[in-house]
Amino acid sequence: MNTQSMKSTVERNGALFAFLILFIGSALWKPGIFLQPESIRNILNQNASIGILALGMTLVIVAGGIDLSVGSLMALAGVLGVQWMNQALGTNASDPKGIWVAAASCIAIGGIAGLINGLLVTSGKIAPFIVTLAGLVGFRSMAQAFADGGEVRAVGSTFAALGQDGVTIPALPFWITTPLVIQWPVFIFFVMAAAVGFVLNRTPFGRYCIAVGANEQAAKYSAINTNRIKLWTYIIVGLCAGIASLCVSSRMNSVTSGQLGNNAELDAIAAVVIGGARMSGGYARITGTVFGVLMLGIITNILTASDVSVYWQGFVKGVIILLAVLIQRGRSD
Repeated sequence: MNTQSMKSTVERNGALFAFLILFIGSALWKPGIFLQPESIRNILNQNASIGILALGMTLVIVAGGIDLSVGSLMALAGVLGVQWMNQALGTNASDPKGIWVAAASCIAIGGIAGLINGLLVTSGKIAPFIVTLAGLVGFRSMAQAFADGGEVRAVGSTFAALGQDGVTIPALPFWITTPLVIQWPVFIFFVMAAAVGFVLNRTPFGRYCIAVGANEQAAKYSAINTNRIKLWTYIIVGLCAGIASLCVSSRMNSVTSGQLGNNAELDAIAAVVIGGARMSGGYARITGTVFGVLMLGIITNILTASDVSVYWQGFVKGVIILLAVLIQRGRSD
């Protein structure tokens, strides 16, 4: 392998190499924490919802957009989804159909909100930053209004099965000393990652997203309906926000209107950027986004294990985003 091909390989798989370096470094630093199966399980379980958001955010960013409203949209979808589920179940709290009511409600609300954002960006000709900033404030306000500023709790415990149950890995000699439960949201995340990766890399829609983000004017000259492509990216990220909301609210069996999804948009954007996507659009890799999500989870664990105050953790993530953007700019120069 010559130097040029080696450089190209490193650039294409930068997120994977960064993840391996971070994981090996943390394992050597505190093997009693980071090599424990429970720790790996917790990283996956705790970051699955952010990962689902980041998948939709990848499509928006690769097409040259941005969505700051997804965290607040999670709160709105969760509040209404749980409320409508409770109304549908009434006193029959053990009825499994409640999960389907909540799922349909959360996903529908996310899709509708994404459609509104997309129409304002494409037909309304308003900058994505402004549209989704308004959504960040507006969706959170609506969630708090519907919940009277408090918490909405699911009746019974059937709903919690979606977020808390999963596949049990039995105890294995020398490593897994007790059975571990990999929760359903983790499987949802990886299935969606495979699906979105296929869409981005193997379908005309994915290629059009890349073309629009790389050069929208040239895409128009190539007979691509750029507005339709951008509209669908906002619908998809809205659907992802609804699914992420469903995963988090079922895991907690409740929704706190003022807290659910707080800063989730920051984490999703950070994961996409760390994964190698260009913020100007035109390039992204779903595998990079997945490893970006895992890296954020490991970084959070490192900060916690180092007794870094939770108030400083957002600052560290902000620095990581800046460094990732600087590295990308240097790579493209």
